[in-house]
Amino acid sequence: MREEKNQTFARDFILLGLLDPDWFGLLFLTLILIIFMVTIMANTVLIFLIHCDNRLHTPMYFFLRHLSFIDILNISNIVPKMTSNFISGRKSITFAGCGLQIFLYVIFADAECLILAVMSYDRYIAICHPLRYSVFMNQRISVLMATGCWLGGIINSTMHTTYVLLLPFCGTRVIDHFFCEIPAMLKLSCIDTSHYEEGVFVSAVFFLLIPLSIILASYGLILRSVLHMKSMEAQKKAFSTCSSHLAVVAMYYGSAIFTYMRPKSYHTPGQDKVIAISYIILAPMLNPIIYSLRNKDVLGALKKVSGKALSHRNEYFLKIRTNAHR
Repeated sequence: MREEKNQTFARDFILLGLLDPDWFGLLFLTLILIIFMVTIMANTVLIFLIHCDNRLHTPMYFFLRHLSFIDILNISNIVPKMTSNFISGRKSITFAGCGLQIFLYVIFADAECLILAVMSYDRYIAICHPLRYSVFMNQRISVLMATGCWLGGIINSTMHTTYVLLLPFCGTRVIDHFFCEIPAMLKLSCIDTSHYEEGVFVSAVFFLLIPLSIILASYGLILRSVLHMKSMEAQKKAFSTCSSHLAVVAMYYGSAIFTYMRPKSYHTPGQDKVIAISYIILAPMLNPIIYSLRNKDVLGALKKVSGKALSHRNEYFLKIRTNAHR
Protein backbone atom coordinates (compact mmCIF):
# COMPACT_ATOMS: atom_id res chain seq x y z
CA MET A 1 0.00 0.00 0.00
CA ARG A 2 2.81 2.41 0.92
CA GLU A 3 4.61 1.59 -2.34
CA GLU A 4 1.46 2.41 -4.34
CA LYS A 5 1.16 5.74 -2.55
CA ASN A 6 4.81 6.54 -3.26
CA GLN A 7 4.30 5.73 -6.94
CA THR A 8 1.22 7.95 -7.06
CA PHE A 9 3.08 10.78 -5.36
CA ALA A 10 5.97 10.32 -7.77
CA ARG A 11 3.60 11.12 -10.63
CA ASP A 12 2.75 14.50 -9.07
CA PHE A 13 4.42 17.71 -10.22
CA ILE A 14 5.89 20.49 -8.10
CA LEU A 15 5.00 24.07 -9.06
CA LEU A 16 7.71 26.44 -7.82
CA GLY A 17 5.21 29.27 -8.13
CA LEU A 18 5.46 32.98 -8.75
CA LEU A 19 5.97 34.32 -5.23
CA ASP A 20 8.38 33.72 -2.36
CA PRO A 21 6.78 32.98 1.04
CA ASP A 22 7.59 36.38 2.56
CA TRP A 23 5.84 39.70 3.17
CA PHE A 24 6.54 40.93 -0.36
CA GLY A 25 5.08 37.70 -1.75
CA LEU A 26 2.00 38.11 0.43
CA LEU A 27 1.56 41.73 -0.69
CA PHE A 28 1.89 40.74 -4.35
CA LEU A 29 -0.56 37.87 -3.86
CA THR A 30 -3.04 40.32 -2.32
CA LEU A 31 -2.75 42.52 -5.43
CA ILE A 32 -3.31 39.49 -7.68
CA LEU A 33 -6.39 38.49 -5.67
CA ILE A 34 -7.79 42.03 -5.97
CA ILE A 35 -7.26 41.86 -9.74
CA PHE A 36 -8.88 38.41 -9.73
CA MET A 37 -11.99 39.65 -7.91
CA VAL A 38 -12.27 42.75 -10.11
CA THR A 39 -11.99 40.53 -13.19
CA ILE A 40 -14.73 38.16 -12.00
CA MET A 41 -17.05 41.02 -10.99
CA ALA A 42 -16.51 43.17 -14.10
CA ASN A 43 -16.99 40.28 -16.54
CA THR A 44 -19.98 38.90 -14.61
CA VAL A 45 -21.66 42.33 -14.61
CA LEU A 46 -21.02 42.65 -18.34
CA ILE A 47 -22.56 39.23 -19.08
CA PHE A 48 -25.57 40.12 -16.90
CA LEU A 49 -26.10 43.49 -18.61
CA ILE A 50 -25.91 41.96 -22.09
CA HIS A 51 -28.43 39.33 -21.06
CA CYS A 52 -30.86 41.83 -19.51
CA ASP A 53 -30.83 44.66 -22.07
CA ASN A 54 -32.44 43.90 -25.44
CA ARG A 55 -30.48 46.73 -27.06
CA LEU A 56 -27.31 44.74 -26.45
CA HIS A 57 -28.58 41.64 -28.24
CA THR A 58 -26.35 42.26 -31.26
CA PRO A 59 -23.41 40.27 -32.71
CA MET A 60 -20.88 42.65 -31.16
CA TYR A 61 -22.15 42.07 -27.63
CA PHE A 62 -22.78 38.39 -28.34
CA PHE A 63 -19.02 37.99 -28.90
CA LEU A 64 -18.23 40.23 -25.93
CA ARG A 65 -20.28 37.91 -23.73
CA HIS A 66 -18.19 34.96 -24.95
CA LEU A 67 -14.99 36.93 -24.32
CA SER A 68 -16.06 37.73 -20.76
CA PHE A 69 -17.02 34.10 -20.14
CA ILE A 70 -13.60 32.96 -21.40
CA ASP A 71 -11.80 35.50 -19.21
CA ILE A 72 -13.66 34.34 -16.10
CA LEU A 73 -12.86 30.68 -16.77
CA ASN A 74 -9.25 31.28 -17.76
CA ILE A 75 -8.21 33.28 -14.71
CA SER A 76 -10.22 30.92 -12.45
CA ASN A 77 -8.26 27.99 -13.86
CA ILE A 78 -4.93 29.43 -12.68
CA VAL A 79 -5.20 31.88 -9.76
CA PRO A 80 -7.08 29.74 -7.16
CA LYS A 81 -4.53 26.90 -7.38
CA MET A 82 -1.64 29.37 -7.25
CA THR A 83 -3.19 31.01 -4.17
CA SER A 84 -3.87 27.67 -2.49
CA ASN A 85 -0.26 26.55 -2.97
CA PHE A 86 1.09 29.82 -1.56
CA ILE A 87 -1.14 29.81 1.53
CA SER A 88 -0.80 26.10 2.33
CA GLY A 89 2.91 25.93 1.57
CA ARG A 90 2.31 22.83 -0.55
CA LYS A 91 3.51 23.25 -4.10
CA SER A 92 2.39 19.95 -5.53
CA ILE A 93 -0.19 19.42 -8.26
CA THR A 94 -1.41 15.99 -9.27
CA PHE A 95 -0.70 14.53 -12.69
CA ALA A 96 -4.43 14.66 -13.51
CA GLY A 97 -4.73 18.20 -12.12
CA CYS A 98 -1.82 19.38 -14.25
CA GLY A 99 -3.32 17.75 -17.34
CA LEU A 100 -6.69 19.37 -16.67
CA GLN A 101 -5.06 22.76 -16.16
CA ILE A 102 -3.23 22.50 -19.49
CA PHE A 103 -6.35 21.28 -21.30
CA LEU A 104 -8.56 24.11 -20.04
CA TYR A 105 -5.90 26.80 -20.41
CA VAL A 106 -5.21 25.96 -24.08
CA ILE A 107 -8.95 25.86 -24.87
CA PHE A 108 -9.59 29.27 -23.32
CA ALA A 109 -6.43 30.87 -24.77
CA ASP A 110 -7.15 29.59 -28.30
CA ALA A 111 -10.83 30.51 -28.14
CA GLU A 112 -9.95 34.03 -26.96
CA CYS A 113 -7.47 34.53 -29.82
CA LEU A 114 -10.13 33.57 -32.36
CA ILE A 115 -12.92 35.54 -30.64
CA LEU A 116 -10.81 38.71 -30.68
CA ALA A 117 -10.24 38.26 -34.42
CA VAL A 118 -13.97 37.73 -35.03
CA MET A 119 -14.77 40.84 -32.98
CA SER A 120 -12.42 42.96 -35.10
CA TYR A 121 -14.05 41.60 -38.27
CA ASP A 122 -17.47 42.45 -36.81
CA ARG A 123 -16.36 46.05 -36.17
CA TYR A 124 -14.93 46.30 -39.68
CA ILE A 125 -18.24 45.23 -41.26
CA ALA A 126 -20.25 47.52 -38.95
CA ILE A 127 -18.16 50.63 -39.72
CA CYS A 128 -17.03 50.09 -43.31
CA HIS A 129 -20.07 48.21 -44.70
CA PRO A 130 -23.03 49.20 -42.47
CA LEU A 131 -25.67 48.56 -45.14
CA ARG A 132 -24.56 44.95 -45.53
CA TYR A 133 -24.02 44.31 -41.81
CA SER A 134 -27.23 42.31 -41.35
CA VAL A 135 -26.20 40.03 -44.23
CA PHE A 136 -22.62 39.33 -43.12
CA MET A 137 -23.22 39.32 -39.35
CA ASN A 138 -26.66 37.88 -38.63
CA GLN A 139 -27.49 35.66 -35.65
CA ARG A 140 -26.86 32.38 -37.48
CA ILE A 141 -23.40 33.47 -38.70
CA SER A 142 -22.51 34.78 -35.22
CA VAL A 143 -23.40 31.46 -33.59
CA LEU A 144 -21.40 29.52 -36.22
CA MET A 145 -18.37 31.78 -35.69
CA ALA A 146 -18.49 31.42 -31.90
CA THR A 147 -18.94 27.65 -32.19
CA GLY A 148 -15.96 27.48 -34.54
CA CYS A 149 -13.82 29.41 -32.03
CA TRP A 150 -14.65 26.98 -29.23
CA LEU A 151 -14.27 23.86 -31.39
CA GLY A 152 -10.91 25.06 -32.69
CA GLY A 153 -9.70 25.53 -29.11
CA ILE A 154 -11.00 22.12 -27.98
CA ILE A 155 -9.43 20.22 -30.91
CA ASN A 156 -6.06 21.97 -30.56
CA SER A 157 -6.05 21.55 -26.78
CA THR A 158 -6.87 17.83 -27.00
CA MET A 159 -3.90 17.20 -29.31
CA HIS A 160 -1.38 19.20 -27.26
CA THR A 161 -2.53 17.96 -23.85
CA THR A 162 -2.43 14.33 -24.98
CA TYR A 163 1.09 14.68 -26.38
CA VAL A 164 2.52 16.51 -23.36
CA LEU A 165 1.05 14.07 -20.82
CA LEU A 166 2.45 11.09 -22.73
CA LEU A 167 5.99 12.50 -22.60
CA PRO A 168 8.47 10.61 -20.41
CA PHE A 169 9.53 12.87 -17.53
CA CYS A 170 12.95 12.00 -16.13
CA GLY A 171 14.22 12.73 -12.66
CA THR A 172 12.72 15.72 -10.90
CA ARG A 173 9.19 16.85 -11.74
CA VAL A 174 9.71 20.43 -10.66
CA ILE A 175 7.96 22.94 -12.95
CA ASP A 176 9.56 26.37 -12.61
CA HIS A 177 6.29 28.23 -13.17
CA PHE A 178 3.07 29.11 -11.32
CA PHE A 179 0.90 26.83 -13.49
CA CYS A 180 1.33 23.87 -15.83
CA GLU A 181 2.37 25.62 -19.02
CA ILE A 182 3.59 23.58 -21.99
CA PRO A 183 7.01 25.29 -22.57
CA ALA A 184 7.90 24.84 -18.88
CA MET A 185 6.89 21.16 -18.96
CA LEU A 186 8.89 20.40 -22.12
CA LYS A 187 12.07 21.13 -20.15
CA LEU A 188 11.31 18.15 -17.90
CA SER A 189 11.16 15.65 -20.73
CA CYS A 190 14.11 13.32 -21.28
CA ILE A 191 13.51 12.96 -25.02
CA ASP A 192 14.06 15.35 -27.92
CA THR A 193 10.92 17.49 -28.33
CA SER A 194 12.11 19.55 -31.31
CA HIS A 195 9.56 17.98 -33.67
CA TYR A 196 6.77 18.74 -31.22
CA GLU A 197 8.02 22.32 -30.89
CA GLU A 198 7.53 22.63 -34.66
CA GLY A 199 3.92 21.54 -34.10
CA VAL A 200 3.55 24.20 -31.40
CA PHE A 201 4.90 26.75 -33.87
CA VAL A 202 2.31 25.70 -36.49
CA SER A 203 -0.48 26.00 -33.89
CA ALA A 204 0.84 29.44 -32.93
CA VAL A 205 0.69 30.54 -36.57
CA PHE A 206 -2.94 29.40 -36.81
CA PHE A 207 -4.12 30.72 -33.43
CA LEU A 208 -1.87 33.76 -33.02
CA LEU A 209 -0.38 35.13 -36.24
CA ILE A 210 -3.41 34.63 -38.51
CA PRO A 211 -5.93 36.12 -36.01
CA LEU A 212 -3.50 38.99 -35.29
CA SER A 213 -3.21 39.66 -39.03
CA ILE A 214 -7.01 39.74 -39.30
CA ILE A 215 -7.21 42.18 -36.38
CA LEU A 216 -4.54 44.51 -37.78
CA ALA A 217 -6.09 44.42 -41.26
CA SER A 218 -9.59 45.10 -39.87
CA TYR A 219 -8.48 48.05 -37.74
CA GLY A 220 -6.33 49.37 -40.57
CA LEU A 221 -9.37 49.45 -42.88
CA ILE A 222 -11.47 50.97 -40.08
CA LEU A 223 -8.94 53.76 -39.53
CA ARG A 224 -8.76 54.42 -43.27
CA SER A 225 -12.54 54.75 -43.32
CA VAL A 226 -12.46 57.02 -40.26
CA LEU A 227 -9.96 59.37 -41.90
CA HIS A 228 -12.55 60.09 -44.59
CA MET A 229 -15.08 61.24 -41.98
CA LYS A 230 -15.74 64.98 -41.91
CA SER A 231 -16.51 65.12 -38.21
CA MET A 232 -13.36 65.65 -36.09
CA GLU A 233 -15.23 64.48 -33.00
CA ALA A 234 -16.11 61.19 -34.70
CA GLN A 235 -12.48 60.76 -35.75
CA LYS A 236 -11.18 61.35 -32.23
CA LYS A 237 -13.70 58.89 -30.78
CA ALA A 238 -12.80 56.24 -33.37
CA PHE A 239 -9.05 56.74 -32.85
CA SER A 240 -9.48 56.52 -29.06
CA THR A 241 -11.50 53.32 -29.32
CA CYS A 242 -9.16 51.67 -31.85
CA SER A 243 -6.01 52.61 -29.95
CA SER A 244 -7.33 51.18 -26.66
CA HIS A 245 -8.44 47.97 -28.38
CA LEU A 246 -5.09 47.59 -30.14
CA ALA A 247 -3.23 48.19 -26.86
CA VAL A 248 -4.95 45.19 -25.27
CA VAL A 249 -4.47 43.12 -28.43
CA ALA A 250 -0.75 43.99 -28.52
CA MET A 251 -0.30 43.00 -24.87
CA TYR A 252 -2.19 39.70 -25.23
CA TYR A 253 -0.88 38.55 -28.61
CA GLY A 254 2.61 39.97 -28.11
CA SER A 255 3.18 38.10 -24.87
CA ALA A 256 1.64 34.88 -26.23
CA ILE A 257 3.75 35.01 -29.42
CA PHE A 258 6.88 35.66 -27.33
CA THR A 259 6.07 32.58 -25.24
CA TYR A 260 4.97 30.05 -27.84
CA MET A 261 7.01 30.96 -30.93
CA ARG A 262 10.44 30.68 -29.33
CA PRO A 263 12.46 27.44 -29.10
CA LYS A 264 12.57 25.71 -25.72
CA SER A 265 16.25 26.62 -25.26
CA TYR A 266 15.44 30.37 -25.33
CA HIS A 267 12.95 30.20 -22.46
CA THR A 268 13.94 31.41 -19.01
CA PRO A 269 11.65 30.87 -15.98
CA GLY A 270 11.73 34.50 -14.89
CA GLN A 271 10.73 35.82 -18.32
CA ASP A 272 8.01 33.21 -18.79
CA LYS A 273 6.42 34.02 -15.43
CA VAL A 274 6.39 37.78 -15.98
CA ILE A 275 5.01 37.43 -19.51
CA ALA A 276 2.35 34.96 -18.37
CA ILE A 277 1.04 37.54 -15.87
CA SER A 278 0.09 39.86 -18.75
CA TYR A 279 -2.15 37.41 -20.60
CA ILE A 280 -3.33 35.28 -17.65
CA ILE A 281 -4.06 37.96 -15.04
CA LEU A 282 -3.98 41.48 -16.54
CA ALA A 283 -5.72 40.94 -19.91
CA PRO A 284 -8.90 39.39 -18.42
CA MET A 285 -9.27 42.44 -16.16
CA LEU A 286 -8.65 44.98 -18.94
CA ASN A 287 -10.92 43.38 -21.56
CA PRO A 288 -14.29 44.35 -20.00
CA ILE A 289 -12.99 47.85 -19.22
CA ILE A 290 -11.54 48.54 -22.66
CA TYR A 291 -14.13 46.78 -24.80
CA SER A 292 -17.31 47.47 -22.88
CA LEU A 293 -17.44 49.57 -19.74
CA ARG A 294 -16.27 52.63 -21.72
CA ASN A 295 -19.13 52.01 -24.16
CA LYS A 296 -22.17 54.33 -23.92
CA ASP A 297 -24.61 51.48 -24.63
CA VAL A 298 -23.18 49.38 -21.81
CA LEU A 299 -23.14 52.33 -19.40
CA GLY A 300 -26.74 53.10 -20.38
CA ALA A 301 -27.72 49.49 -19.65
CA LEU A 302 -25.91 49.69 -16.30
CA LYS A 303 -27.82 52.85 -15.33
CA LYS A 304 -31.08 51.27 -16.43
CA VAL A 305 -30.54 48.10 -14.40
CA SER A 306 -29.29 50.11 -11.38
CA GLY A 307 -32.36 52.37 -11.60
CA LYS A 308 -34.69 49.38 -11.61
CA ALA A 309 -32.86 47.82 -8.65
CA LEU A 310 -33.10 51.05 -6.63
CA SER A 311 -36.77 51.40 -7.55
CA HIS A 312 -37.54 47.85 -6.37
CA ARG A 313 -35.57 48.44 -3.17
CA ASN A 314 -37.47 51.67 -2.41
CA GLU A 315 -40.79 49.92 -3.06
CA TYR A 316 -39.76 47.10 -0.74
CA PHE A 317 -38.82 49.44 2.12
CA LEU A 318 -42.00 51.47 1.53
CA LYS A 319 -44.11 48.33 1.95
CA ILE A 320 -42.26 47.45 5.16
CA ARG A 321 -42.90 50.94 6.59
CA THR A 322 -46.56 50.83 5.56
CA ASN A 323 -47.04 47.45 7.20
CA ALA A 324 -45.26 48.64 10.33
CA HIS A 325 -47.58 51.66 10.69
CA ARG A 326 -50.60 49.38 10.38
